[in-house]
Amino acid sequence: MPLDSDTFDQAYYQRYYFNPRTAVTTRSEMRDRAAMIAATVKYAGLPVRRILDAGCGVGLLRAPLLRRLPRAEYVGLETSSYLCKRYGWRQGTLQTLRSREHFDLVICYDVLQYLGVAEARVAIDNLARVCRGALYFGALTSGDWRNNCDQSRTDRIPGLRPASWYRRELSRHFQALGCGMWLRRGAPVTLWDLDGCEP
Repeated sequence: MPLDSDTFDQAYYQRYYFNPRTAVTTRSEMRDRAAMIAATVKYAGLPVRRILDAGCGVGLLRAPLLRRLPRAEYVGLETSSYLCKRYGWRQGTLQTLRSREHFDLVICYDVLQYLGVAEARVAIDNLARVCRGALYFGALTSGDWRNNCDQSRTDRIPGLRPASWYRRELSRHFQALGCGMWLRRGAPVTLWDLDGCEP
C-alpha cells in the first residue's frame, strides 16, 4: 500500500482512530507510551528541546509528551492532507524529508511498514540525519501480523518485513535501548554497557 495523502483520508482515521469499536489504540495506551519515552530520555540525561513526530497521525502523543517534556517544541510531520488541514501538521513524508533541522527526540511509529524496502531505507537514513539524540521507533512486522496484532483492527499491508530487517537497518545509525527506544550513535550522553541491547 503506498503512503500517500489519499490513502489516509477521513474514512481511514474514522475507522482506525475515532471509532472506539475499531480503533487501533487508545489515549491511555498512548499516554503510557509517552511516559516511557520521556522517562528514557530523562534517564539517559538527554535534554529535549525539539521533538519530531514523523507520521504523527491524530497527534495522540503530543499532549502527554509535552506534559512530561514541557520545555520541548513539538513538530508533527504527516502525509495525510486531511490531518494536516485538521490539526495544522507539517505535510510531508520521511522518504522525501529534506529539512536541515535537527531534533533531540524523533518519533516514528507505525509508518515504515507502508513503505517498500528502498523507500524505507531512505526514510531510516533521513531519521538518522535529523535525529541528534533519541529515536522512538515502531513498525508492524510480519511476526506481529501473525502473532500479536488484532487483525480485525489493523489494515492488511502487503510486504511486511521481519523485525530483524528493521533492527539491522536502524543499527547502522542507532544503538538499541529496548522498548522501541534507540540512541543516535555519537549522541552526547553516557550509556552504561547494560543499558543498551546487543545488535
